[in-house]
Amino acid sequence: MAPVRTGSWPGPAGPGYAEAGPSQPGRCRAEEVPMLEARANWTLEEMDKASLFHPNTSIAQHLAKGPTIVGQGSGVRIRDRAGKEYIDCGAGLWCVNIGYGRKEIAEAARAAIEQLSYYHLFGSASNEPMIRLADRVLTLFREKAGVRGLSKVFFGTSGSDANDTNVKLVRYYNNLRGKPEKKKILARHGGYHGLTVAAGSLTGIPVYHRAFDLPLPGVIHLSCPHHFRFARPGESERAFCDRLVGELEEVIAREGAETIAAFIGEPIMGTGGVLMPPADYWPRVQEICRKNDILLIVDEVITGFGRTGQWFASGLYGLEPDIVTLAKGITSAYFPVSASVVGERIWEVLEKASPEWGPVMHGFTYSGHPVGGAIGLVNLDIMEKEGMVENGARVGPYLKRCLEERIGHHPFVGEVRGVGMLNAVEFVADKAARRPFRPEQGAHRLVAAKLAEAGVMARPLPFIEVIPLSPPLCMSEAEAEEAAERFARALDVATDELARLAKDRG
Repeated sequence: MAPVRTGSWPGPAGPGYAEAGPSQPGRCRAEEVPMLEARANWTLEEMDKASLFHPNTSIAQHLAKGPTIVGQGSGVRIRDRAGKEYIDCGAGLWCVNIGYGRKEIAEAARAAIEQLSYYHLFGSASNEPMIRLADRVLTLFREKAGVRGLSKVFFGTSGSDANDTNVKLVRYYNNLRGKPEKKKILARHGGYHGLTVAAGSLTGIPVYHRAFDLPLPGVIHLSCPHHFRFARPGESERAFCDRLVGELEEVIAREGAETIAAFIGEPIMGTGGVLMPPADYWPRVQEICRKNDILLIVDEVITGFGRTGQWFASGLYGLEPDIVTLAKGITSAYFPVSASVVGERIWEVLEKASPEWGPVMHGFTYSGHPVGGAIGLVNLDIMEKEGMVENGARVGPYLKRCLEERIGHHPFVGEVRGVGMLNAVEFVADKAARRPFRPEQGAHRLVAAKLAEAGVMARPLPFIEVIPLSPPLCMSEAEAEEAAERFARALDVATDELARLAKDRG
């Protein structure tokens, strides 16, 4: 439905608002916020601009254009308050794996709230849903991914806090075993691991560091393993992989293995641009970590729970992690739950040192929330009973083929890539030379805006000029065809402007 006022509103220059100038449209004067008689007449759009601080949002653009207020969701589709329908090719933020509007989840949440609306896990307290969810996660790793070295699950509420937990556990682990100098963490440019202070430091995307005094000391970022964009002229994928592995070995030699605690990486970089690692990259990285007593932290916040066409990308790449970071798909975003899955190698040290060191003094108010546990269990039931991982493994590649057929030839499409229900389109200014657009041109943001007009929600990414297509795992082939067709129409509309940007070399 269209935005509706609850009464007549005097406009931007009326009570509660400053004069709307070009640099501050609709900005609210703080001293006039309490004027409830004016606020009662605002639309939601006006109230949003006056009251909400949006994450990862340009304040200037938001005040100028206002929000897109999403009101409904079902399956792979959402509707805004004006009634416009979109195919959500982002699954929210890579997280609504089973799709929107599942009544089974609502019923499970209500039953859980009525039985035990909240309790914590501090001091040996526990609850049945989280006990069963922890066991379920470990079982899925063993049975679906062949990963058998994982031991315990520590719960939180976001991928960011899970990676903060991981940083603290890595420090704790090395302190307990008498290696206090072993604290540095290796990450990669283009990696995304969250935005809290520690997790944001692990993240290797500059825009997230600017003006926040990040990264913190002790985090070393290695080269991004994306051959299409970062290979040298004429460098084969094999030679590119050799160079990355050589860099890793050089950094370890320079810093000293005795100072490096862990290597963290997404099996496939998500927010960096759906970046696929070169062949043999992960086996070689894993072997180097093992040889140098460096823990391997595998961030599966995006790739976990079916996104790659397998339950976990650790299985896809034959990884044996010491810690796995999970979130998003564990509840399909119906409730905020994250997990740090800790390997036996770490747990044995913690258990042995416990009589001397006492309690592990780390945790959050909502670690192990029983409602989140109940929702997670039903979410996994739906995924298994309805074969959603298998559906993603079938429909995701079909979506990729549809995109290749419809836009693969386009002069400003450099590459269509993906695995499972994790695909992406990378844009270039010169296809033959693989010359990228200049970052400040925002070429992919232009395309994303046209996509929204065509009825596709897909978020332009912040590292390189990429738009991902990562819809819910329940997408059908017909919906994949429809999404690809809408993408092609949007790209046609954007082509003239992209051509102008391509000619402008700055």
